[in-house]
Amino acid sequence: MRKLIVQQWVTVDNVAAEVDGGLRFVDVQPFAVSGDDDFKASALAFIDTVDTMLLGANTYAMARNYWPTAEDQGVYGEKLNRMTKVVASTTLRHAPWGAFPGATITPDPVASVRGLKRGRGKDIWLWGSLTLMRSMFDADLVDEVQLRVCPTTRGSGSYVFHDRRDMRLIEATPFVNGVVLLRYAIER
Repeated sequence: MRKLIVQQWVTVDNVAAEVDGGLRFVDVQPFAVSGDDDFKASALAFIDTVDTMLLGANTYAMARNYWPTAEDQGVYGEKLNRMTKVVASTTLRHAPWGAFPGATITPDPVASVRGLKRGRGKDIWLWGSLTLMRSMFDADLVDEVQLRVCPTTRGSGSYVFHDRRDMRLIEATPFVNGVVLLRYAIER
């Protein structure tokens, strides 16, 4: 069965979005030419394990104008842009992705993810989208959490976790750019 992997960029104090919803704390450029080679290799290794990206409507809105034209992101950007995308929304009717195939829209992401997990393919990547992430946790669909911890704090904003989650550490890898990758399996 395919796994659902949640990926969040966070600060050391567990903030995943600043008060205004921004992600200015993600100031590393891991996929640009000047980025950290080990971090790039880790990101590329991850993206090769997934073939479907799940996004909430807000994360989709933030990403759709940048990623399809992000030539500075190299092979990582190409792979991200070409993968299947599913956007959870009850209001969107179309979800274009530049010159690449548009996203499928689902008004019932829990049912969609259940179906995707039973299907064939690589793992499923839930990118950002805190509200969507919480609904996936509530439905017991999350198999792994990956936190990319940035070397900064914010003191306030939207936190990743507000409730109890038992996890088992799979990996803890620091990078030269100051980011630490923490991977956890969800304990059931």
